[in-house]
Amino acid sequence: MDCECGPGYGFRNFLTKEEKVELLEEYKTRLEKEAKGVGEAIDRLKKNN
Repeated sequence: MDCECGPGYGFRNFLTKEEKVELLEEYKTRLEKEAKGVGEAIDRLKKNN
């Protein structure tokens, strides 16, 4: 269900409540991983100064 072609819903217009929850949980996981990566990048930059 991971599509980069829109706001997270892909080609379907109507999703079930369960599908919406699943998509939001996947999105949250991606955001958490991104935040962790940003934190690591900041730490690396601070150590190099």
